[in-house]
Amino acid sequence: MPIHVAITRKVKRGSERAFEESLRAFFQESLDRPGVVGVHLISPPPGSSSTEYGILRTFADENERDAFYRSDLFERWQRNVAELTEGERTYRELHGLEAWFRAPGAPPRWKMALLTWLGVWPTSWLIGSLMGPHLSGFPSLVTAALIAAAIVVCLTWMIMPALVKLFHVWLH
Repeated sequence: MPIHVAITRKVKRGSERAFEESLRAFFQESLDRPGVVGVHLISPPPGSSSTEYGILRTFADENERDAFYRSDLFERWQRNVAELTEGERTYRELHGLEAWFRAPGAPPRWKMALLTWLGVWPTSWLIGSLMGPHLSGFPSLVTAALIAAAIVVCLTWMIMPALVKLFHVWLH
C-alpha cells in the first residue's frame, strides 16, 4: 500500500520566493528517487497573510519512505531551507479516510463519491442491523454514536482500502 505523508513548513516573511524555488528544485530531484510516487505543494492563497506551506508526498511503501527521509538528498535540502523557515516542520502520515484517494492523478470527484457511497451504504445497513437490536435500551444519541463509530472503523481499515484496490483501474 502506498504511504501518504503531509508536511507543513512555516516560511520566514520575505523568504517565500526563495523557499518555493528551493522546493521546486528539490521536488524535481526527489521524483527521480525510486519509490517516490508523487509530491504536491500547497501554497498559501494569494493575498493571505499566512506563510505556511503544505507538502503532500506519496511513497510506494514504508521502506521507500524511510529510505527517502534518511537520504543525503533530504538532509541536504533540510540544511538548505533551515535559514528560510521558522520552527520545526510538522510531519504526519495520512491514514484511513483521509488517505483513500491521495495519489498523483486523483480520480474525478464523482467516482470518489460513488465509491464512498458504495462503501458507506451497505456498511451502515449491516452495522445498524447487527448492532441496533443490542443497543435498543440506550438513548438514541448514544446508539447513533456507537453505530457511527463502528461504521467509521470498518470503512477506514477494511472496506475503503479493499474498494480502492478492487476498483483501482476504474478510478484511474
